[in-house]
Amino acid sequence: MSPNPIEIPRALVNQILHHAQATPELEVCGLIGAKSKIPVSWYPVANASPTPQVRFQLDPKGQIDAMRQIRERGEELLAVVHSHPTTPAEPSPVDLAEAAYLDALYWVISLNTKGVLEMRGFWIAQDKSVEEVTLLLKAD
Repeated sequence: MSPNPIEIPRALVNQILHHAQATPELEVCGLIGAKSKIPVSWYPVANASPTPQVRFQLDPKGQIDAMRQIRERGEELLAVVHSHPTTPAEPSPVDLAEAAYLDALYWVISLNTKGVLEMRGFWIAQDKSVEEVTLLLKAD
């Protein structure tokens, strides 16, 4: 059984993609807050990885601050987002090994496209199996 599609407001998609395009040579990352499973807020978090060209690691302080804001706004964590500068929009072996929020979606943006950015969503299970979730662009 395939999970329900997630509708993402166009303004939110634009915020995320703009952030990824600002430093296309590095993996950028952040969190998505939702209300009733509907994405409503983008929380960019600095990438603390020593090799941000090929890996993301949420900055601990930024992650705590984002989670606090999500809680204070009455939202829940919906997704962990990061970009891949040169590889497809799918979890890498490192992404799978380091996935920590198994009740959140993982959204991956690929900047390795010709003029069109690709963003895909995945559930990563405890056993590290992956199930894709359809992400739909919602008109504002």
